[in-house]
Amino acid sequence: MSDTHWWFFDLAVVIAVTGALTFGIISGSSGSVRIVLTIPLVLFLPGYTLVSALFPDEPNDDYRTFDDEKTGLGSPLLVSGGLEAVERMVLSVVFSVAIVPAITLFATITPGGVTLEPVLSGLAVVTVVLALLAIGSRYRCPPDRRFTPSISSVSPFFTRVRPSPYERISYRPYNVAIGIGLLLLLASGGFALANPPQHDGFTELSIGSENVTGETETTYESTYTAGERQELQATITNREHEERTYTTVVLLQRVSDDGSNVTVRESTEVDRKTATVPDGGTHRQSLEITPTMRGDDLRLTLLLYEGEPPAEPTTDNAYRVARLPIEVA
Repeated sequence: MSDTHWWFFDLAVVIAVTGALTFGIISGSSGSVRIVLTIPLVLFLPGYTLVSALFPDEPNDDYRTFDDEKTGLGSPLLVSGGLEAVERMVLSVVFSVAIVPAITLFATITPGGVTLEPVLSGLAVVTVVLALLAIGSRYRCPPDRRFTPSISSVSPFFTRVRPSPYERISYRPYNVAIGIGLLLLLASGGFALANPPQHDGFTELSIGSENVTGETETTYESTYTAGERQELQATITNREHEERTYTTVVLLQRVSDDGSNVTVRESTEVDRKTATVPDGGTHRQSLEITPTMRGDDLRLTLLLYEGEPPAEPTTDNAYRVARLPIEVA
């Protein structure tokens, strides 16, 4: 790959690999496969394209002499015009670590929020755009100074064919140590990104109405007619990290309140519904309410259970509880 006609080869590979990795992650890969796909896309490729755009030239050792009139020194100073392999590797990781949080921050203002699709799409787009800019930057660089991928340039463990006469110390052991450190960083970072810590699971039970205006006192129907069937809308949101089956039991209760305690004087079941909700999914169910009592001291008590409810559903044995004061004429 030392031929100057292949000066864009590594960037073309980056574009192709970015597309392949993005497709692999979005297609639903999980476990160790997802970790392997995530590591280069998150912790190396974006930074490598940025480094390539900023430093399109290859290392070139020149010698410059200090100005004797200003410094009184005549010793030559070694100046490198490009980046060595280790420098490219380290900066690629550093820049990637800086790029990914910036894209994640930008994702917070998108409709999709901080989820896999917008973050991954933004990361892929930025990587491809930077790769194209790097190709243009190299193209404008003089051919004899243009960085061209080769074995010595892609691996920190090979030395250049013509070492500088000022290099009397072998840096290969240090390069090996840096390379091992980078691999460990990539592996640990990729594992952490592909397997973020999960919070304890929970389930949300909410009651709502579709017609809410400025004059609405409650978000649910609070006025009923005895013997007349009405519908109550309940929403179940599953955040348990796995699919769950729920049972909703609706009780019509007559209660008394002495100011400090609420006592249930009479209770009857008016409806029961079962639904299976996938992880992260939301299920909206219509509960049929046909009151058999009258008065303004009534309430609907919704009891949510995982699986089958016990023989006697109560607020003490339910997973989630919602209490809705109502009036029945």
